[in-house]
Amino acid sequence: MRHNKNYNHLGRQAGHRKALLSNMASSLILHKRIETTVAKAKAVRMFVEPLVTKSKEDTTHSRRIVFSYLKQKEAVTELFRTIAPKVAERPGGYTRILKTGFRLGDAAEMCIIEFVDFNEAYTLGITPAAATEAKPKTRRSRKSAAKKTDAVEDATVVEGEAKKAAPKAPKATAAKTAAPKVAKKTNVGKKM
Repeated sequence: MRHNKNYNHLGRQAGHRKALLSNMASSLILHKRIETTVAKAKAVRMFVEPLVTKSKEDTTHSRRIVFSYLKQKEAVTELFRTIAPKVAERPGGYTRILKTGFRLGDAAEMCIIEFVDFNEAYTLGITPAAATEAKPKTRRSRKSAAKKTDAVEDATVVEGEAKKAAPKAPKATAAKTAAPKVAKKTNVGKKM
């Protein structure tokens, strides 16, 4: 019986679960962001946050302890060299989970887990490119969006005239400005 043992076993035995968490934590450390299910992301968050706290103190002992969990030299050096100095003043909460919808195959709830200090869109207040290119929702904004694209084309033409150091073929630039960018449709976030 498992009375009062609140730990998600992720449908795996202990050895498989430890290897899964170690590999996912190493990928998160190396890539700063991974996409996975919500249950695995919560388990990885519980696994990696104590390691980040341990990495704030750069000693041989703490490196060996972190290596015993991660088992990858590259991940340990990345954690101690780049992540630990950036999160040195943060008291905790090093990761963020952003839900992205449901997976098409089995409708599992998917998310992105990432380090808080390594996402420039959130830290500097810059909007991501996908959000700025989203389709407008009303007819009026479509007209204003068309005016904005004309202004952008004019700006690119002026920028091209200012360079004049390297001449370009006029047909190639006309083809680039004639084809507008179209946002790609995805099923992320839609309930079926």
